[in-house]
Amino acid sequence: MNATASPSANAARPLTLLICALGGEGGGVMTEWLSEIARHAGYAAQATSIPGVAQRTGATTYYIEVFPIPVSQLGGRRPVFSLNPVAGALDAIVSSELLETARQVGNGMSSPARTTVITSSARTLTTSERMDLGDGRADSARLADVVKSQSREHHILDMATLARESGTIVSAVMLGAVAGSGVFPFTREDYEHVIRETGRTRDGKVGRAAEASLRGFARAYDAVSAPRAQAAYVNELLEGDDDAAAAPSAGQHAPARTLPPEVARQFPPALHDILSLGHARLVDYQGETYARLYVERLARVLAAEQAADPAGAGALTTTRETARWLALWMAFDDIVRVADLKSRASRWRRVQGEVKAKDQDLLHIYDHFKPGAPEFAALLPQGLADRVMRWDARRRASGKGPWEMPLKIGTHSVFGMVALRTLSNLKWLRVRGSRYATEQALIGQWLDGVEAGTRARWQLGHELAQCGRLIKGYGSTNERGKENLLHVLHHLARGTDAQAAAQAVAAARAAALADDAGRALDATLVAHGAPARPVKAQPIRWMKNPRAAKAPGATQSA
Repeated sequence: MNATASPSANAARPLTLLICALGGEGGGVMTEWLSEIARHAGYAAQATSIPGVAQRTGATTYYIEVFPIPVSQLGGRRPVFSLNPVAGALDAIVSSELLETARQVGNGMSSPARTTVITSSARTLTTSERMDLGDGRADSARLADVVKSQSREHHILDMATLARESGTIVSAVMLGAVAGSGVFPFTREDYEHVIRETGRTRDGKVGRAAEASLRGFARAYDAVSAPRAQAAYVNELLEGDDDAAAAPSAGQHAPARTLPPEVARQFPPALHDILSLGHARLVDYQGETYARLYVERLARVLAAEQAADPAGAGALTTTRETARWLALWMAFDDIVRVADLKSRASRWRRVQGEVKAKDQDLLHIYDHFKPGAPEFAALLPQGLADRVMRWDARRRASGKGPWEMPLKIGTHSVFGMVALRTLSNLKWLRVRGSRYATEQALIGQWLDGVEAGTRARWQLGHELAQCGRLIKGYGSTNERGKENLLHVLHHLARGTDAQAAAQAVAAARAAALADDAGRALDATLVAHGAPARPVKAQPIRWMKNPRAAKAPGATQSA
């Protein structure tokens, strides 16, 4: 209940806002800002925090109520505020992470008739999402649909990007979004005044952190207030002129990267978005010639799909899936790629932003590498690579560990950066190495299977295209994925019944992604009439027992 001073005050109720953030994002700072802004603007407010734990960096929620009538008009009385939010009785929710927003909506905190939901489209993956061997991410589009359906008004923007580009923390961006939504009766000047004053240094100047917060605040304010102003203008037009045309949507996506005209002409427009990403990735990875090979390979799959599905009932999804996984496979990670990524200027800027380094600060970055025989052999011709791998195999057979070269390189130093840039410029050596030849041969087998399966039955080709998901990670994980893919191609995709083969391939792929040990895949293979994967020999290393060595008559133990 709220004790007030006048009939108008009695009719009013507090404006309520729930702030949802992850640990370290400044949710508490934002709450303090809002409390100070309310006092500066002459309104009564109360804020409480609700600590909690989620499967990321820890979820924290803050709750604030603001009485919408200035204190000067309450005749000496003060409103009584609630300490906790009430489900369905919130005027607004602001959240820095989309799944966290959906979680609060799922808890009934949002009301379609009352609540304005402001959320970031950015995601911080949960532990269960990260542990999934396949693509365990929650569908962001479905999460956004939940937000839209359970809110009176919604604003979805990429707060993480706005914060990063502004050089500030996400709480400043969240504050700007709240200000732009008009939830509270404060002016923009009230918000900016408090940010500026709380960020002054000892000499009275506005600090750099406050300047960055003001930049983030302004960008979020404009991102939320602009579409609201546009919608209000359109509503005025429609109320005054029934024939007024609707304004274009304010949330349209930015156009995809431009494809070269000769490439764009080869493929339907529906594929240009995914194709442009893959093409750009491979130009960056190895150059225009390598990207042309990507296009040629996709053209084969497209021709097969159009022949098998001339009506387009499948919406070219086989070619789309092939484009996705082919680009990732062709851009396989090796020491050249790692050196390239770690020596880019964009990486230095990202690290500077993450650690909040100032111009006067000294920033040292050390990168740790441990390349082994396979990494060096990958850049050698097949004959030399085989000799290196046989030497390493003999070393391991003798009881020693695999050969490795631990390195610690200071990327901030001239020597370290020159070393990485020199290694990153060995792209010309990559195409002459044994790993490149091996990967291209395996890619060719997969694409042959996709093309042949598509021509036999569209569904079979589609399932085989999605098997590109099996190729992921590095080292033993990557090798195991390729072995599983080849086993599926050789034993499940070549049956006379294409429909049954498609079902078997889908089941095997799901089993391989669900069980890292491979037991589920072997059981699925046998269930569909295929042999289980061959058992791989594992070396046994004998080591001395240090405790037993001290005793008389000590022997070696396994």
